Amino acid sequence: MGEIKATVEKVVPGSIAGDLGIEKGDRVISINGRKPRDFIEYRFLCADDELEMEIRKKNGDVWVCDILKEYDEDLGLVFEEDTFDGIMSCVNKCIFCFVDQMPPDLRESLYIKDDDYRLSFMHGNFVTLTNLTKKDFDRIVGMRISPLYISVHCTNPGLREKMLGNRRAGEIMGQLTMLAEAGIEMHTQIVLCPDINDGDELVRTIRDLSSLWPRVRSIAIVPVGLTRHRENLRILRKINSAEAAGLIDRVREYQREFMQKFGSPLVYLSDEFYVIAGREFPKAEFYGGYPQLENGVGLVRLFYDSFVEESSRLPEALHKAKKIAIVTGVSGDYVLRPIAERLNRIKNLHVELVSVFNEFFGGHVTVAGLLTGRDVLKVLKKRPSRDMVLLPSVMCKRDEPVFLDGTAPGDLEKELNVPVRVINIDEGAKQLIDVIME
Repeated sequence: MGEIKATVEKVVPGSIAGDLGIEKGDRVISINGRKPRDFIEYRFLCADDELEMEIRKKNGDVWVCDILKEYDEDLGLVFEEDTFDGIMSCVNKCIFCFVDQMPPDLRESLYIKDDDYRLSFMHGNFVTLTNLTKKDFDRIVGMRISPLYISVHCTNPGLREKMLGNRRAGEIMGQLTMLAEAGIEMHTQIVLCPDINDGDELVRTIRDLSSLWPRVRSIAIVPVGLTRHRENLRILRKINSAEAAGLIDRVREYQREFMQKFGSPLVYLSDEFYVIAGREFPKAEFYGGYPQLENGVGLVRLFYDSFVEESSRLPEALHKAKKIAIVTGVSGDYVLRPIAERLNRIKNLHVELVSVFNEFFGGHVTVAGLLTGRDVLKVLKKRPSRDMVLLPSVMCKRDEPVFLDGTAPGDLEKELNVPVRVINIDEGAKQLIDVIME
């Protein structure tokens, strides 16, 4: 852990902090004599109705602010980082680590190997628990830091040690049991590597995790991601269509069993398995309230259902002819095909699906979220002219419109000389249909 740096990024107008004169760039040193290590502790310390807050101004002056407020009233501070003492780094050497498969010269943030339980709680990042001390576990339990998102992969101690390259990795079931007994809720994931943690090992992992219901609230299975940048790394392979189909059938049986036993499907497959197998996506009831959308579990079903709801707004014809290109990855072409077919039934509207092969990472990477701007531009330049290009928001960084390679939608717009719009898929199909209706 590093120096405490609770640096203010923004002050909410009209807030207590704003009235006190706290500004962007100021730092919170302490609250009631304690130095907050992260945003979790900051919120905990700020819950009281009487506070003494020590602030270091940008010019170096130190203010001591006495604050009277309602209990749990927010002060109105937004910080540059959610952890004030640095990020807890990953100490594993996972055989499937995606960061190790990254080429050079991408955004610096893409090479950060975080394994921080605080970011798990605040943002849903998955952690392995291998770098936690007894003090960390005591803090999780004592402050009720729940839910946590945990990368399990397998519960066989020896196998997990090999998969994560860490001797402590074999402690996982003991750690999960302790957290469960303390009332901490957990969402878990299994990165499935064929011939390693599938088959009987997968059965064991699902059974072990299901024994911790209701504290283990979900088990997501996602396929291993492999790029062409795997020099000197262990040889792994992707799951094939027959294996994916068999896995879908087995998981459906587990879901039926767990629905009867717990009232929850509990175990879920990421959308990519259904694409690989060429199978229909499950109905909404098989997603148990969508507990792992950020992990790619149920996004397609949610989008399909949203499109059905929003499609009542679609006209029979547009007043003016419009050609739209919707860019996606190879997997997305399978997903969006029925959407494009429905849209093309509208007179004067032509929707073209542009499926982009991922040359940057290699053909094994088929999802839209890992496409680069350069690969997208290369494909679009070879296609016929269109009036507009639509990009799903997963292609860009969450907090700014930038691709993995640093290019931006605006760069594509200049090169193609047509409007390029980023569609927020978090809103389902609403924004897509809004653009069609413009």
